[in-house]
Amino acid sequence: MRLNIVQRIIKTHLLEGEMKAGEIVGIKIDQTLTQDATGTMAYLEFEAMNIPEIKTELSVSYVDHNTSQTGFENADDHKYLQTIAEKYGIYYSRAGNGICHQIHLERFGLPGKTLLGSDSHTPTCGGIGMMAIGAGGLDVACVLAGLPFYFAFPKVLKVNLTGKLPQWVSSKDIILYLLELLSTKGNVDWVIEYDGRAIKTLSVPERATITNMGAELGVVSSIFPSDEITYTFLKAQGREQGWTELKAESDAEYDRIIDIDLSTLEPRLATPHSPGNINLVKNLQGTKVDQVCVGSCTNSSYKDLMAVVRMVKGRRLPSNVSFAVAPGSKQVLRMLSDNGALTDLIDFGARIMESACGFCIGNGLAPATDSVSIRTNNRNFRGRSGTLSANVYLASPETAAACAITGVITDPRNLGIEPPEISIPEKFYIDDKMIIPPDRRKKDLKIYRGPNIGNPPISEPLTQDLIGEVAIKVGDKISTDHIMPAGIRLKYRSNIPKYAEFVFESVDSTFPERCLANKRQGKASFIIAGLSYGQGSSREHAAICPAYLGVKAVIAKSIERIHWANLINFGVIPLIFADVTDYDKIKQSDELSLLGIDRAVKENNTFVIRNLSKDTDFAVKLNLSEREREILLTGGLLNLIGKKAKG
Repeated sequence: MRLNIVQRIIKTHLLEGEMKAGEIVGIKIDQTLTQDATGTMAYLEFEAMNIPEIKTELSVSYVDHNTSQTGFENADDHKYLQTIAEKYGIYYSRAGNGICHQIHLERFGLPGKTLLGSDSHTPTCGGIGMMAIGAGGLDVACVLAGLPFYFAFPKVLKVNLTGKLPQWVSSKDIILYLLELLSTKGNVDWVIEYDGRAIKTLSVPERATITNMGAELGVVSSIFPSDEITYTFLKAQGREQGWTELKAESDAEYDRIIDIDLSTLEPRLATPHSPGNINLVKNLQGTKVDQVCVGSCTNSSYKDLMAVVRMVKGRRLPSNVSFAVAPGSKQVLRMLSDNGALTDLIDFGARIMESACGFCIGNGLAPATDSVSIRTNNRNFRGRSGTLSANVYLASPETAAACAITGVITDPRNLGIEPPEISIPEKFYIDDKMIIPPDRRKKDLKIYRGPNIGNPPISEPLTQDLIGEVAIKVGDKISTDHIMPAGIRLKYRSNIPKYAEFVFESVDSTFPERCLANKRQGKASFIIAGLSYGQGSSREHAAICPAYLGVKAVIAKSIERIHWANLINFGVIPLIFADVTDYDKIKQSDELSLLGIDRAVKENNTFVIRNLSKDTDFAVKLNLSEREREILLTGGLLNLIGKKAKG
C-alpha cells in the first residue's frame, strides 16, 4: 500500500489500533495548544489526574479569546493559566500576543508533527504540513498526561488543485467553493489532503486559510504537503532548521478525489446563517453594508492585511460603514506599523482592534439590530456576533475591503483598480518577548486560583435504567454556539454551575430550569436533535454544562465528531435515530424510558426506547467503540482514569 501524507504521519505516530478506515486508533501527539476559553478547564482536568509534568514535546497556552477582561473573572483565569504554565513546563503566550493559530503557525508548528488543540480551528497548522486536530479540553489534558489521542482512522479526500486563481479571487474563495460542494455536514471522519500543480501558487498563509476553514466542513483535519513554499515561510520566521519535506508516496491511495480548476473560481460569500450557505458576490451586489470586520484566525496574516491596506490607501470610509481590523499577531501588527500600513488603515477610518479573537467569537463589535456585517471570519452562526438579528456574511479580505470602500456588497472585480500583489517577506519581524518559555525550576510554584474557578464536575457511573423527559427538541445544524454562548458568557467557563445557567440561551433560555427541575425529581433529561448536532467550536462546555444539569443522553439524526467525543467524555450517551422519521414523532416534554441502558451500552449496537407519553417505541443506534463504552459505563473519562489509577 502506497501511503498518502495523512497515512504517513499516522503510521509514524501510531500507538494503538490498525490503520483501517473506521477503526479506532491511538496516536502520539507531539504538540498541544490551548486557548483561554477552553484551556482553563483543560488544565483543571489535567490537575485532577495528579501528573507531575507534561509528556509532550511542546505545549503552548494562549490567551486570545477573553482579552477584554470584563469583570475580574477573565483576569483571574489568566493568572491561573500563567501559573499552571510555569509549574508544568508549558509555553505561555500573553494577552495581546495574538491568536493561537496564527502564532502557532508563525512560531511553533513543524511539518510532519502532530498537534492537538482545544480549539476546532487547530487544523490551521495543516498549512505547513502538520497533522493538526481540534478536540475537547479533556482529550488535550489526557495527551498532556502522556496518553494517546484516540479517533477513528480517517478516510482521505484528495483535493487536486490545478490552474491559477484569477485576479481578485483568493484562497478564501477556494474553501468557500469546497463548502459549496461538500456542505457543513456528512464529512465526519474524513481528512482532506491538498495536492496538484496549483499548490505551488499558494503561500503558507493562503494554505492556512484553507485548512482553517476545513473545520466548517466537519472533517478531522486538512493538510498540505511540506515543500519549498513551506521552507520559504519557515526560513522567513527564522525556523528553517525545523523544515522537512513531506509528500505523498507515488501512486498513493485515496478514498475520494476532487479536482478543482482554480481558474474557474469567482469571489464568493457565505451568506447568513451558515458557512455552508454559499453564493457568488456578483449575485448580491448592491446590498447595503453596515459593518466590515477584517481579522480572525482565518484571514489576519500579514499578506491578508497588506492586501486590504493597498486597496483602501488614500480613500475615505463611507459614513454609513463601521470598519475594524484585528491583526492576527503582534508580529503582524508590528510589521504593519513599521511599513506605514497601520497609518494608511487609520487614515481610511479603520478601528484597530487588539490582536485577538474578539469580534469573531462575539467578544466586542456586535453589529446593530438587523444590520449587515461583512467579516473575514470562519463562522456566521445566528447570534454568534453578539446580535441575534444581525446578518453576517463571510468573505475574503479583498471582498471585505471592496465592501468597506463602497458601503455595499461589491465584487472586487468591479472596483476598476489593479489587484494588490503581496509577497511573503524574506524575513518576518521576530520578537517573542510576550511568550514566556517554560522554567523547569518552578515545579513547586503555587497555582493561583481566583474565586471563579471550580473543579471539573464528576458524573456518576451509568445506572441500569434511565427515565426522564425530553427537555428540548432542536433542529438541524445546532452549533456549540447555540448550546453554550460565547462572548460575555465565556468568563464563566471555569465556573460550571454558573455557566450552566446559559445553556441554549439563544434557543430556549428556560432549558436549564427544566433540567434542574427534573434533576430534583430524580429524573433524567434528554435532548432531541436533527442533523449535524454540535457542529462548530470544540468547546467541551457544550457537553459539560448539560451533563451538570442532568442531561443523560442526546438522541439525534447525526452528531459532529468533536462534540460526540465530548459528550462521551462527560458521561452523556450519544444516540442516533435508526429511522430518522422517528424524530418527527417526539415532542418536547415527552417522557422517555431507557430500561436496561447500561447493558445496551456495554453490549448492543441498537436499543429500543419507550416513549411513555405516546405509548410507542423507537430504535436508536449505539455507534460506540469498546473504549467509548467503557467511558460511558464509568460515568466519564475522568472517572475511568481515576479507576485505572487505583488499579
